[in-house]
Amino acid sequence: MCGITGWINWQKDLTQDSTILENMTETLSERGPDASGTWISGSCALGHRRLSVIDPENGSQPMIRTAGDDRYALVYNGELYNTLELRKELESRGHTFQTSCDTEVLLVSYIEWGPACLDRFNGIFAFAIWNEREQHLFMARDRLGVKPLFYAEVNGMFLFGSEPKSILAHPAIEPVVRAEGLAEIFIVGPARTPGHGVYSQLSELRPGHCLVYDHNGSHISVYWKLEAIPHEDDVDATAAKVRELLQDTLERQLVSDVPIGTLLSGGLDSSALTALAVLYNHRMGKGTLDTFSVDYVDNDKYFTANTFQPNADSPWIKRMSEHLGTKHHWIQFDTPEVVDALLPAMKARDLPGMADVDASLYLFCQEIKKEITVAVSGEAADEIFGGYPWFHREEALNAGTFPWSLASSWRADLLSPEIHDWIEPLPYIGDRYSQAVAEVPHLDGETEQQRKMRTMSYLNITRFMPTLLDRKDRMSMGVGLEVRVPFCDHRLVQYVWNIPWEIKAAGDREKGILRKALHGIVPDDVITRKKSPYPKTHNPNYLTAVKRWFLEIVDDPSSPLLPLINVKKLRELAASDEAKSNIPWFGQLMSGPQLFAYLIQVDAWLRQYKVSIR
Repeated sequence: MCGITGWINWQKDLTQDSTILENMTETLSERGPDASGTWISGSCALGHRRLSVIDPENGSQPMIRTAGDDRYALVYNGELYNTLELRKELESRGHTFQTSCDTEVLLVSYIEWGPACLDRFNGIFAFAIWNEREQHLFMARDRLGVKPLFYAEVNGMFLFGSEPKSILAHPAIEPVVRAEGLAEIFIVGPARTPGHGVYSQLSELRPGHCLVYDHNGSHISVYWKLEAIPHEDDVDATAAKVRELLQDTLERQLVSDVPIGTLLSGGLDSSALTALAVLYNHRMGKGTLDTFSVDYVDNDKYFTANTFQPNADSPWIKRMSEHLGTKHHWIQFDTPEVVDALLPAMKARDLPGMADVDASLYLFCQEIKKEITVAVSGEAADEIFGGYPWFHREEALNAGTFPWSLASSWRADLLSPEIHDWIEPLPYIGDRYSQAVAEVPHLDGETEQQRKMRTMSYLNITRFMPTLLDRKDRMSMGVGLEVRVPFCDHRLVQYVWNIPWEIKAAGDREKGILRKALHGIVPDDVITRKKSPYPKTHNPNYLTAVKRWFLEIVDDPSSPLLPLINVKKLRELAASDEAKSNIPWFGQLMSGPQLFAYLIQVDAWLRQYKVSIR
């Protein structure tokens, strides 16, 4: 993949600002370790960092193309999985190509069809195209938001970048956070409201949206969103369709000119993708598939089953690797490594994140990168197929808030009284929840239960899934690894979104229709295995380490975190047994230890980014 950045300024000649552009581009070097490129005209400056995956020799960017009197410049981050079909159609319309990369296909598609090209793309992408003659910038982001894209409008300028750090590197942008941004950090975080950049001058281009910037200012349009459509297929036909879509999606995403492997946890989702990848490799005459798993030193000693994590992964990973004949890489980290990675993980996100869940993924990707350049992950299946426990619990379905944020009142009490009164955390998250629910498209005649399940699915796809996609993108691209997520294919998501719950939960099981679709591909014992999420450390040394670090922070009178939190309550929590418990602080993986780790990241973020709160 890659990193993109740039800006538009009508008031000055940007050819005099090449150093600024180079600095903005350099912030994205981890996203694109293989090459760097910049392009500047009078009013537009574009920067690109490249991770070479397709046609490494010829896909350099920014890519420039002339058509008639128009001259176009493109910076692009992503992959088009229907490149060959698009290329054939464009060639039939008289276009010629100088490369075999999808970058050129994307640019020529825009030249041929304009913004309507987005309807034809199957892929993950964030890109910006500048038309020099018309002085017109067009930007777009993929339908599910797999690839990130942020922007800012300030002082008559328009800036954009794959990550906030690239925009923050421009001298006109200040790292200011206001009440709304603090509410995002302390009551919504580590999730983020779609479109929200946390920093006061930054916004996020939402998934399925495109943006035009010209002399009339900026204009944002929606080109794709989930639609409520009657589902006509019976259970068997539905399972067959799911299987067909998943297999087609994965095979498109296995195309690469560099080594590719899969993440394998022994769960249903990763096992399915790995099994399909092995079948594809056999059919294409390719070699043994590399698979990768992550765990922690002594996790087997301290693991105890719970509702969210009913059993350990290791035996199942071994089962699947031996069954499929993969070349498996067991990767393991100890507590000190995970603690030390909290700050690099925060920097990769430009914000506090999922604490050790981020940190371990960052380390995991770092190790995978030593073997391969592209990995396939089972991310997002639970949001799409209804795998989480909160899909199946009446108290979560009726909670009147995001089911991963059931501890909001408890979290709000950990703020200092002044910050609590200023940001109004509970009304804030209540408003965000109401806005999300108001977006949900429904079918006429739905029962109350049907409306409830459709709403839960929508919240997971549009509010929870982006948190995990952010995490996957930043932690992987932070070490120059590309991770593909086949379950985020928009055709599959749209189809499954409309499957009635009684079919989606076929066999009275979470993700029942997916389990049915995978019969004959995945062994029966893996198909019936209870869901187990991405592993986290259960070693009590981790809690000890993050508590010690957190207490060092609150003992430091210069810490910028102190005015924001209720120090007394947090000290009491650190000294109590409650810190060891499964406090439902966020989602299913973040509890007591992760609370302290998150606050460590907040402190480091405030310091390192020189955040000004006002």
